[in-house]
Amino acid sequence: MLDFKEAIPLSLYIHLPWCVKKCPYCDFNSHEAKTELNEPAYIEALIRDIDFELPRIWGRKIISVFIGGGTPSLFSAEALERLISALRARLNIAPAIEITLEANPGTAEAEKFKAYRELGINRLSIGVQSFNDAHLKSLGRIHDANEALHAIDLARAAGFENFNLDLMFGLPNQTIEDALNDLETAVAQSPTHLSWYQLTIEPNTVFYSKPPKIPSDDDSWFMQEQGQLVLEENGFKQYEISAYAKDKNVALHNINYWEFGDYLGIGAGAHGKITNIAEGKIERFTRHKIPKRYIELAGNDSVITQTRKLNRNDLPLEFMMNAMRLKEGVPANLFLQRTGVPLKIIEKELSIAVEKNLLDWQLNKLKPTIQGQRYLNSLLEMFVKQS
Repeated sequence: MLDFKEAIPLSLYIHLPWCVKKCPYCDFNSHEAKTELNEPAYIEALIRDIDFELPRIWGRKIISVFIGGGTPSLFSAEALERLISALRARLNIAPAIEITLEANPGTAEAEKFKAYRELGINRLSIGVQSFNDAHLKSLGRIHDANEALHAIDLARAAGFENFNLDLMFGLPNQTIEDALNDLETAVAQSPTHLSWYQLTIEPNTVFYSKPPKIPSDDDSWFMQEQGQLVLEENGFKQYEISAYAKDKNVALHNINYWEFGDYLGIGAGAHGKITNIAEGKIERFTRHKIPKRYIELAGNDSVITQTRKLNRNDLPLEFMMNAMRLKEGVPANLFLQRTGVPLKIIEKELSIAVEKNLLDWQLNKLKPTIQGQRYLNSLLEMFVKQS
């Protein structure tokens, strides 16, 4: 039994799984919307799912909401109003809570963005990926650079003062100059946050079965280093491997993930992590990934396809693979707070990581070194314990 000394923060993730077109690099649970979306049925399923979960999270405060996909901006404002009203009626959600919605430039509409903002959605994450038309085409995106810029203008006009731009580097046939041009264009749009991450070839994607020619690891690392200088010069502070914020506009929702907080995931294929302090356990949950079946099953046990209780040997890696993504690391006592087990169970591994110059371990802090950030997998491998 795990021994928790204090409450664990709780976020809510909502998955809307449809998109206009499946991108060849995407391994998320997303499905092409080949016919008109049955918004009412899916929204009602989400509400049934929340009702089903209420006993598990009863009375706990929700600190952030993230609506991801897929392409959530395919959904009408009316559908999202029904959902958000239901959430506010059932959950402990503060009026000024961070509510993020993912949007793609190809689905940006002025009236829709304005209506989203009026619903209380106060943060957008816009999936630009590149401002280079040739690279957008190679990534299978449905928008071009002008549409991306237009979507950003629409977001700002709709009243979104806090918005993130998603950009990738290490793209097929991308040069260092190309990558830096993308960044400079993004910076010129005055976002409050940038997610800038390397393209990776994931299993179960088109790129995995038909790999494109992408820059070498060394070239991609150089792109990242040069890009980080551009971002720093423009007031963006890196706080996570791929996250950069201006004026302290960090993504509160993602910070909770990286600090090993709890999150309830609803929607087709959604994942969740819930701590039960009274019973001294942490569990992970996975929901049915096929939208049609999710709609049929939402509201009862059958919607959950996998439940996994984390044991003491799971926790070191589970904690570190999140916490070590943060550039400044985490307080050392957070390990006990979020896992329910004392730090001494990984003191040997911490010492070895320090010797290998992968970790800076002080009495009150665990922080990856620059080398630890670059070779994160090597750092994490030290915390794999056999069950």
